[in-house]
Amino acid sequence: MAEKKDRAPTMVDAINRALHEAMDSDETIVVIGEDVGTNGGVFRVTAGLKEQFGKDRVIDAPLAESGIIGFSIGMAMNGLKPVAEMQFSGFSYYALAQIENHAARMRWRTRGAHSVPMVIRMPYGAGVRALEHHSESREAFFAHIPGLKIVIPATPARAYALTHAAIRDPDPVIVMEPKAVYRTIREDIDGIEPAEIGVSRTVREGGDLTIVSYGAMLHRALEAAESLAADGIDTDVIDVETISPLDAAPIAASVEKTGRLLIVNEAPPSFGPAGEIAMRVMEESFYSLHCPIRRICGWDIHVPFFAREQAYLPSVDRIVRAARDMITD
Repeated sequence: MAEKKDRAPTMVDAINRALHEAMDSDETIVVIGEDVGTNGGVFRVTAGLKEQFGKDRVIDAPLAESGIIGFSIGMAMNGLKPVAEMQFSGFSYYALAQIENHAARMRWRTRGAHSVPMVIRMPYGAGVRALEHHSESREAFFAHIPGLKIVIPATPARAYALTHAAIRDPDPVIVMEPKAVYRTIREDIDGIEPAEIGVSRTVREGGDLTIVSYGAMLHRALEAAESLAADGIDTDVIDVETISPLDAAPIAASVEKTGRLLIVNEAPPSFGPAGEIAMRVMEESFYSLHCPIRRICGWDIHVPFFAREQAYLPSVDRIVRAARDMITD
């Protein structure tokens, strides 16, 4: 396993351990993707799996994302539980037809006669000085497709719990893993139980403002909350964690308490998760709002290269300034 025993695991370590444990307990689980076996994956998330479980269960696939997902769908419909890796989320577009037309539709198409119990892992997001097609946040693409579940862990413990949950789910689950958090945070995962998909979590409590985020941006939201606390502004911080199906009830309940909602994500603002979350709250808790909902997102552009990458991402300063403006409205 990739995890170093003398230190708390990173997100890479946590996912690696979850894969080892799942494959050890269920021989129907297979891993497939480009370089996942001999090289252990481009980020070494699958390191050690081929050595322990062999080449028949850890399959190095050709550079053909549509083939990887197509093979996985066939395996899933015939008794296996594939965990397919897209090296980067930007490469998954080649497999979008397979995901939309087949993986997501099979239970509906066969009126429940067949399901597709498969996991699609994909590193996503900016902040690591990567190249084109390596830094996007396109979770809205997949969340718009009925029949898929979309989860995004923010910490090693949540990555461990969500990986186990995704593998156990009877339907296709896309796990979008924020590269910016892969090795920047360490956290104990001993005793962590599998997550429940479709549940938003309150990770900080306060009564003045609700901040909603997920993935790498959750940490910037929490840092902003600490800064606001120094000014006497207490915030609820909610980790959405599952983009689809979206659990809006805790968010609405928080807004009924605080009267203010600030949404933070790195995806572009137009037609994105922030807009959907805002609309759900408008439907459920409109009369509790003391001021308009605000969102701090990326921009409606391609993620810029290195020199301007951080200017694209929501910063702690942007979050804090928006929150202070909302308090004074």
